[in-house]
Amino acid sequence: MNGSIQITEAALASLIGLTAHEIPGVVGMAPSNLKEGLSRVLGRANVSDGVVISRDGAKYAADLYVVVAYGVSIPTVARNIVERVEHTVKTQAGIDLSAARVHAVGVQRV
Repeated sequence: MNGSIQITEAALASLIGLTAHEIPGVVGMAPSNLKEGLSRVLGRANVSDGVVISRDGAKYAADLYVVVAYGVSIPTVARNIVERVEHTVKTQAGIDLSAARVHAVGVQRV
């Protein structure tokens, strides 16, 4: 059987968003742009919110905008996000990310 599998950027962003939410110390994702922020205000949050996928040829990169819990080590949480996201994307989607960048845009008490 010949064929191909295509994974959309939206599916990849959802996979990455779900993975980031599993990391201890992550409170949630932050809007990465005005459009996403308005969607949230209107109650249309999505698991891919806070994830921006960019593509250069066959390579994908991901920017994650996260809110972390007060009192955690932000560098440790960011490192854990990068490691888990890279592993999950490789094992579940068969994609090697060229970069996974974490932007801690807020701190919140939980």
